[in-house]
Amino acid sequence: MGHDILSVLQGKTMDFSKGQRRIAQFIKESYDKAAFMTASKLGKAVGVSESTVVRFAVELGYDGYPSMQKAMQEMVVNRLTSVQRLEVAHDRIGSQDVVSMVLHADMEKLRQTGETLDRKEFAAAVDAILGAKRVYILGVRSAATLANFLGYYLNYMFRNVRIVTASGVSEMFEQIVGVGPEDVVVAFSFPRYSSSTAKGAQYCRSTGAKVIGVTDSRLSPLGTNCDHVLQTKSDMVSLVDSLVAPLSVVNALIVAVASKREQQLTKTFDELEHIWEVYHVYEKQVDEK
Repeated sequence: MGHDILSVLQGKTMDFSKGQRRIAQFIKESYDKAAFMTASKLGKAVGVSESTVVRFAVELGYDGYPSMQKAMQEMVVNRLTSVQRLEVAHDRIGSQDVVSMVLHADMEKLRQTGETLDRKEFAAAVDAILGAKRVYILGVRSAATLANFLGYYLNYMFRNVRIVTASGVSEMFEQIVGVGPEDVVVAFSFPRYSSSTAKGAQYCRSTGAKVIGVTDSRLSPLGTNCDHVLQTKSDMVSLVDSLVAPLSVVNALIVAVASKREQQLTKTFDELEHIWEVYHVYEKQVDEK
């Protein structure tokens, strides 16, 4: 229902009270801002009480205002331009302490991810990585950070990891050509969704490769092209894509894979520790006297 809220409003306007019509009009004209307003703030913006806003949400068939707000956010988050993101961030932050607001938002996304992440899908993703001939990791723009982080640690465990962070569609296809049924692809995509990642995942799946998507919804452009979806909550803070929860899921993947390859990793790190020591790769902390 959240994805069709504007058409619902269009069809029900005549049944609304005067105050509810003002709410509906505001949402239709400024849904990008309304989606991130509290019931109290939305009420003040249109000149009605908070209780009127709550009743309006129930009138539309939602359990309450939080449910309607969530539906609006899911509908608009991928449509926001950079300028709109700045405007929304200004409205959300207001006079709040920025550090507290951002930290609390990140903690909430971690909590939601812990509740929604399918453990069976996660276990299947780990098994797929362990059994792959090659592992391709796709992530562009801000999601390239996640791809590089996962690739950095998987490279300690395997000799067949390829990190693909090319944002252009043609360049991405040049790097994934040759992918096949014995391979696994781990792809990252969050709003605003990258078309190159979705197209790359679609191509890889068409070759028989198993595709693992780390994204915010099974219905996202990436999620619909995956064999396994690790549903992970992200957030938008001004121009910044908050990737705290996705990075935590990546950490969990690394730990789970590493625990299955403990013997091999022990040998690898024994050799690396010797190399690091001989070539002074790391600086040692000076002991206090």
